[in-house]
Amino acid sequence: MEKQTNGPDFPVHDLEYLSGFGNSFESEAIAGALPRGQNNPLICPLGLYSEQISGSSFTSPRKLNLRSWLYRIKPSVTHEPFKPRVPAHGKLVTEFDKSNSTATPTQLRWKPADIPDSQTDFVDGLYTVCGAGSSFLRHGYAIHMYAANKSMENCAFCNADGDFLIVPQQGRLWITTECGRLQVSPGEVTILPQGFRFAVNLPDGPSRGYVAEIFGTHFQLPDLGPIGANGLAAPRDFLVPTAWFEEESRPRYTIVQKFGGELFAAKQEFSPFNVVAWHGNYVPFKYGLSKFCPYNTVLVDHGDPSINTVLTAPTDKPGVALLDFVIFPPRWLVAEHTFRPPYYHRNCMSEFMGLIHGGYEAKADGFLPGGASLHSCMTPHGPDTKTYEATIARGNEAGPHRITDTMAFMFESCLMPRVCPWALESHSMDHDYYTCWIGLKSHFVREPVDIRSEDVQDGLIGIGAGANRG
Repeated sequence: MEKQTNGPDFPVHDLEYLSGFGNSFESEAIAGALPRGQNNPLICPLGLYSEQISGSSFTSPRKLNLRSWLYRIKPSVTHEPFKPRVPAHGKLVTEFDKSNSTATPTQLRWKPADIPDSQTDFVDGLYTVCGAGSSFLRHGYAIHMYAANKSMENCAFCNADGDFLIVPQQGRLWITTECGRLQVSPGEVTILPQGFRFAVNLPDGPSRGYVAEIFGTHFQLPDLGPIGANGLAAPRDFLVPTAWFEEESRPRYTIVQKFGGELFAAKQEFSPFNVVAWHGNYVPFKYGLSKFCPYNTVLVDHGDPSINTVLTAPTDKPGVALLDFVIFPPRWLVAEHTFRPPYYHRNCMSEFMGLIHGGYEAKADGFLPGGASLHSCMTPHGPDTKTYEATIARGNEAGPHRITDTMAFMFESCLMPRVCPWALESHSMDHDYYTCWIGLKSHFVREPVDIRSEDVQDGLIGIGAGANRG
């Protein structure tokens, strides 16, 4: 048993998980607690209450229909009225407009956030960096970060606005949900669907990380297309908690609900984690990023980052994502006659990047674990000067190279983000970010350059040897 430094007992070595993405699961903490043959009998086994939680409209197509049945000691409706939470949380946004956020095409980068000096749990340590759209209109996203040093005590959080994808960067998270318990370590991610109540304990003390929130849709695995049947994130590697419950009374327990970006609180006399059994396909889950099977170019040029998509939240337009979760894991680079780091580009999508550990291949300096960057729609970006010069200095003789000890990720969206004022005014803002490209110099030459015969093979270079190339 691991010793916990912050929060109640959490038997991490004894945790059991169900595996699979998009499956219909069932789990019971006491044998016989699940009804057989129907979802809502007049009297449920063990005297439990039946309660359904729906993540989609009742009439959504079957392949998109998400719902689970929970069998609990007391139903979740048993609470006092919700009231605005005091103190209010002024740094959560789910309605992005000129009144609360700023549009900017400038490349932005942040250094790692400081851990708070005062006692701060996950809820109070959560703050919005940027986003687009509206939780009320059920279309859009928000990107948050969190920095906390205290477990949640006698309270649970519920997000009515959308799904959370949480990426811890420092410190494990012990997350209790209505479906059971999850341990989520740096290098893993968890998805907590809209409407589920959960509590976050910090066994290692200080913790920080990243959160993507999506409105009006849910994450799914990307189609593999020409890749075929296997590769990228395998469905079997997604883990779902098993049923676990608390029975004892919990006087003045607080449910904190995020609704339209505002926080509300309601009191009740019992733990929300009193679900003895459940079944369905609307569930929290986690995934270990080290299990990702990357695909890469094996001859020339550089694959688009979409080849590293773990999860996607699609829009109604084919091939266009409200939000993609993309990772850059350890892998081999073997392309010939190719500039191997990500190329310079402008993109109709907007890219928010974070770094869990190690370094990032396109930024030799300044992009630190726990930090972040934002390159918005059509804003140019790419390798810094130091990376570019080091890459071309190796020339075409550079052999295969393995990227090691790194895990970077990207939240990529078709919507243009607006940035919150506290993010722009943060002391973590790297105001010198632009200087990483200022040193890029012209390598252009007008004189013809001889192309060696070994460079012209299989149509690799289709121009004459006397052509200019810069």
